[in-house]
Amino acid sequence: RPTQNWRHWERGREIHRLGPGGRQAAREAEAEGQGQGQGGEGRRTARAPGAGDVVAGAGWDRGAGASAGGGPWEGRPFCCCCWLGQGRGGPGEPRRASVLQAAPAPRTVPCARAPRSCLGPSLPRCCHCECQGPQALGQGAEVPRIWGCERPRALRCPQGHCTVHGRERRDGPGDPRGGPSPWVQGRYQHPGAGRPAGGVEGARPSPVAACVSRSLVRTRLPQLKAGSFLKVPSLHLLLFTSNSFSVIEDDAFAGLSHLQYLFIEDNEIGSISKNALRGLRSLTHLSLANNHLAALPRFLFRGLETLTHVDLRGNPFQCDCRILWLLQWLPTVNASVGTGACAGPTALAHMQLRHLDPKTFKCRAIELSWFQTVRESALGVEPFSYQGEPRIILAQPFAGRCLILAWDYSLQRFRAEEELAAPSVVSCKPLVLGARLFVLAARLWGGSQLWERPSPDLRLALTQALAPRRLLRPNDAELLWLDGQPCFVVADASKAGSTTLLCRDGPGFYPRQSLHAWHRDTDAEALELDGRPHLLLASASQRPVLFQWSGGRFERRTDIPEAEDVYATRHFQAGGDVFLCLTRYIGDSMVMRWDGSMFRLLQQLPSRGAHVFQPLFIAGDQLAILGSDFAFSQVFRLEPDKGLLEPLQELGPPALVAPRAFAQVILSGRRFLFAACFKGPTQIYQHHEIDLSA
Repeated sequence: RPTQNWRHWERGREIHRLGPGGRQAAREAEAEGQGQGQGGEGRRTARAPGAGDVVAGAGWDRGAGASAGGGPWEGRPFCCCCWLGQGRGGPGEPRRASVLQAAPAPRTVPCARAPRSCLGPSLPRCCHCECQGPQALGQGAEVPRIWGCERPRALRCPQGHCTVHGRERRDGPGDPRGGPSPWVQGRYQHPGAGRPAGGVEGARPSPVAACVSRSLVRTRLPQLKAGSFLKVPSLHLLLFTSNSFSVIEDDAFAGLSHLQYLFIEDNEIGSISKNALRGLRSLTHLSLANNHLAALPRFLFRGLETLTHVDLRGNPFQCDCRILWLLQWLPTVNASVGTGACAGPTALAHMQLRHLDPKTFKCRAIELSWFQTVRESALGVEPFSYQGEPRIILAQPFAGRCLILAWDYSLQRFRAEEELAAPSVVSCKPLVLGARLFVLAARLWGGSQLWERPSPDLRLALTQALAPRRLLRPNDAELLWLDGQPCFVVADASKAGSTTLLCRDGPGFYPRQSLHAWHRDTDAEALELDGRPHLLLASASQRPVLFQWSGGRFERRTDIPEAEDVYATRHFQAGGDVFLCLTRYIGDSMVMRWDGSMFRLLQQLPSRGAHVFQPLFIAGDQLAILGSDFAFSQVFRLEPDKGLLEPLQELGPPALVAPRAFAQVILSGRRFLFAACFKGPTQIYQHHEIDLSA
């Protein structure tokens, strides 16, 4: 009898809405239908309603709308907006959802458009029509305003919680069971509302498992845990508002493969796990508006390919590196996204997220962490590749050798491969010509030497003594190519010797030119300016001098002003410009830039006790390492916007003791930095990239 009274109340609401002109026609049509019945349950015929009939909610049980032979639709409510006249099972049977999506406009109810979809694969079947027609709603169903049914004329909510968003309506009759009209503040509230929602941990389960909608309002759940809705897999709409839970865990909505609408609004959420929305492959509308979210985890929307509407407004987003992934995601998604504004930092406060430029965010960091130690001190380190494998050669004066290191793939460490005897060596310079390997060993005493390996299966052997009368006290050696031929230049620091250019001639390397005699050169640097080879010599007695290759020899071009007491020079290129790093043991080291005719001062860096200022290009970053005998070695990074070197980090622990050279080696996608130290062991660091936006 409660069901019968409820249907009479629905019918009364419908007749009241028709007005004086339509009420009499409705009563006559109803009386005609009742008079034709001959017994049976419900005393109604199995005819299909005509175009002028009025269908009130889901009041058709075994009468109109059921097939003549019964079948799966017998006794089940159907959506009045989806009546097509001819169904698959017989005349007057409603079609399934797959047919409704491409169906023409319904005949019975004058809808503005054809039905789009049905609310669920199981009972009750309620269609979302953009019309003012009636709706048949079941346990827990909710129809938001975006679906277009703003003023439903009839409702059937046998039990549970049913909410319909719409305009405020007070012109209908009140509830026959007493109390005011159920239309209050723009939504219909079923008298059974207020029960705990089934399927949520901490709430009492609903007796109906095949529900299509759930609304959680002002609950006391502390958090949404994984698998909170596994008991209600048929949900199509889920609403959270004014709740106190602060965390949404991974897989909180697992099992809701049919969920299309998820509204999480006006809650106290502080964080969402990055896999919280995993598995929602049918989700089209997502709202996270008006929560307390300062950032969203990266990959939160991964796998949500069906999204068409996303609302993120009303959150106090901190527009730092944590929001960068969202700015990069916005142009790639085929959905309407309401982003909101920044709450911080101060420089970006109140700025819309969609107006931010992702290129202005600096969210990559690098770190050099210790990896391995090589015993014995070293003055130089040089990387090279031989037979497709990277190698490293160290000049170890106290051990009296040039040590070649190779990568051990089984131990994942560097190991000694071969060594050659070279007492008092200061520089070991490798040269690879096909299968032949040459090593120049510049020595303080005993003369410089050339070693050769003719083929990979042989060992290095001494083949030549290099310019014994000119190279009396070498301090540095560099490799350069002149007119297609390999050459070595050795800087000599003695008063009686001279810097010498050695070029290949037949089986060995022989002197071709003496440079800068009597000036005690400490360093040589080969570079290219204006498309021509140049040589820069640093000296203890005067400013660095720049030589230009012309007519088969080096000619003095200019010197570098305001650069006294320079111990060593190294160059690098960035943005089409040539920069020079000048190392000074006393005073400030300097960074200069070539202006087309001369190097001009760009930056000064404090460097007490420095012997090396080495630029390195590592993983897209232009770095420069300033080694010191009395302080920690500093790593700088070139900022493209400013064109200046900015401090990045200190090398260590372990701390470097009197570093003299740095070199980069790349192995299997891993990057290593070698630091040769004069008063301590050689240290190896590994390069790591850190994504601050993750």
